[in-house]
Amino acid sequence: MTTTLSDDVPVIGVLDLQGQDREKLVGEIARLDARVHAAEGLAALPEACDLIVVHVRAVAPADWVALARTSPIIVVGESRADVGLRQALDAGLVDYLIEPLAHADILRRLIVKVLDLDRLSRAHAESRAALQALNERLEAHLEVLREDQRAGGHVQRKLLPPPGVSYLGVRCDYWFAPSLYLSGDFLDFQRCDDRYSFFYFADVAGHGASSAFVTMLLKYLCNRWLSQWHTLLPEAFPSRWLGELNHELLETGIGKHATIFAGVLDHERRFLHYALGAQLPMPILQTESQTSYLGGEGPPVGLFPDVEYPIYGCPLPESFRLWFFSDGVLECLPEASLDARLKELERRATRCTRVEDLKDGLALGDQLPDDLSMMTLSGFRHD
Repeated sequence: MTTTLSDDVPVIGVLDLQGQDREKLVGEIARLDARVHAAEGLAALPEACDLIVVHVRAVAPADWVALARTSPIIVVGESRADVGLRQALDAGLVDYLIEPLAHADILRRLIVKVLDLDRLSRAHAESRAALQALNERLEAHLEVLREDQRAGGHVQRKLLPPPGVSYLGVRCDYWFAPSLYLSGDFLDFQRCDDRYSFFYFADVAGHGASSAFVTMLLKYLCNRWLSQWHTLLPEAFPSRWLGELNHELLETGIGKHATIFAGVLDHERRFLHYALGAQLPMPILQTESQTSYLGGEGPPVGLFPDVEYPIYGCPLPESFRLWFFSDGVLECLPEASLDARLKELERRATRCTRVEDLKDGLALGDQLPDDLSMMTLSGFRHD
């Protein structure tokens, strides 16, 4: 049975001295579906040879290395002891056959095998080149995206309140750490008038650009509503603001929701009015006598239409500290269950007086598993 090639007719060169044996060798190779050209020197063969069958008697010892750099080569000879065969092997030519005319069928099979391997090698090289070009384009696009994310992160940080800002004796300190460049966490603390201040602490579902855009919407709505401050009841402001934000998020249709704690501080009465949307963990109130989680409940913001946010309130002593955490802090505690982590967080807040103190005790690692933010409001002694 004769071995055949594919429909693409290859060009095969035969490099051998003129004579009857060369003619027989060409005849055996021509039984393949191929165009065969014979010559005594490499320069006389077509440049487009897909494979060259080289007899050791036709090549000078100094020419083997140069020959190995051309097309795929099959070396043939009459004896394994032939010096030319050893020189060919030393030059890196490993496909060879002894007594090709006596083993013509094997020679044809060897030719098919070498051609197939060469096609596969060239296809792999083309695929690698295409993949490298694709990777280079992808890396260029990723760098543009990274630059956009860095710029967005810079803008987002500019929207945060100044670190350590104080209004009417209450000081705001925070630590804000995106898992990459942009954060789904956000916070704010603003003075409303000579008696009241407003603040919120938000954790938008997910992280990255879409979540960061929602935090900018929070900032916009906060400023818009504070411009109408004198027409609103202070104790109802957090609840109404969460309701408006819930409506705005649903209207956008981006499928984002958030957990938010919003509060109004009455600095004259030393009283906190607040509303919350599924906040976890709840804020911790730390006083000179005790530390405990605030109470209350409310639905997530941006998830359900036509919901109401209850109004809560609690008196504040002259010296207090409110702790706020995004849920990413729970992933940085070693305890196994949620209840155990909440208890450990309360215990650590009891022992700390600064955001930095609590942050330094967390297992943060090289890469944050989620956006992570903490905030404290402390007063009323910071005038």
